[in-house]
Amino acid sequence: MGMLEIKTERTTNKKNQPDVDKLGFGQFFTDHMFIMDYTEDKGWKDPRIIPYQPLSLDPAAKVFHYGQTVFEGLKAYFNVDKRVQLFRPDSNFKRLNASNERLCIPAIDEELALEALKKLIRVDCDWVPAAPGTSLYIRPFIIATDPCLGVAPSKNYQFIMIMSPVGSYYKEGMKPIKILVEQNYVRAVAGGTGAAKTGGNYAASLKGQEIASKDGYSQTLWLDGKEKRFVEEVGSMNVFFKINGTVVTPELNGSILPGITRDSIIQLLKSKNIPIEERRISIDEVVEAFHNGTLEEAFGTGTAAVISPIGELNWLGEKVILNNGEIGETAQMLYNHLTGIQNGSLEDPFNWTVTL
Repeated sequence: MGMLEIKTERTTNKKNQPDVDKLGFGQFFTDHMFIMDYTEDKGWKDPRIIPYQPLSLDPAAKVFHYGQTVFEGLKAYFNVDKRVQLFRPDSNFKRLNASNERLCIPAIDEELALEALKKLIRVDCDWVPAAPGTSLYIRPFIIATDPCLGVAPSKNYQFIMIMSPVGSYYKEGMKPIKILVEQNYVRAVAGGTGAAKTGGNYAASLKGQEIASKDGYSQTLWLDGKEKRFVEEVGSMNVFFKINGTVVTPELNGSILPGITRDSIIQLLKSKNIPIEERRISIDEVVEAFHNGTLEEAFGTGTAAVISPIGELNWLGEKVILNNGEIGETAQMLYNHLTGIQNGSLEDPFNWTVTL
């Protein structure tokens, strides 16, 4: 069976685009969106690009009541040749299907999804911002639409992609962030939904974020749900520590999101022969390394910031200051290298980029 035809209905009412310095994150949306329906008898059908518009859903739709939903986040960039390119989009759709599996949502055709995304970007290509550090953020998501309050997987779904031009994450240049290590709440447990990209995980993390913000910290570092000893991830990022010349990141254990930037950083480190370990790492080990002078730097990785250097960790009121609160050389090097591959100014030996 061949690929479904993606129909396109263009808007007759184009929006005014915001100034590039007012973009922020996820506040403005392009003229079009992609949508595809799933019904039990026909499977995924009717893929189409339509003008951006509100959704009409029954108040009993399962997504509202039981959180049966998954999402992804990726970006399109202008490269140095003024062409639009994507970074590892196949990995995002593969991960979307891994999340689908956990949430009992039928798998999507990854090839069709990528084709649809390319088509959507071509339709809205004038929305890709060109200023350094800016990009077009892409949010694919799937929602359960059955109007039925029985607790069971939905029989109907919608797969939607919306796009938003976003400003540079580091408007005033890259600055290390301060992170509060959460000691009471947990985000996820092994066997739960932590490894899936589903809305409920993020709802569960809001409380920690709220507490951190009150104390002047920008994010929460989550510990494992069982012993509250082992480092898991930061609110919206995976986390790395450089201890005595070796970079250590928590191993994927079923409660951590397998970040695509995380994976890219691990591959980059290996290609540069920098020792990298994926293993369990306790908060005690991190604090001890700080005390004995071997904790060199720490940073988060994710789609939004790429690399976010950590300048301070607060654990039980003790301030663990990293690299004098300045950006570490490994974090800076990785940021330069990965963004260089993303914008096409550096060679891509990994075949990560897809040029439209």
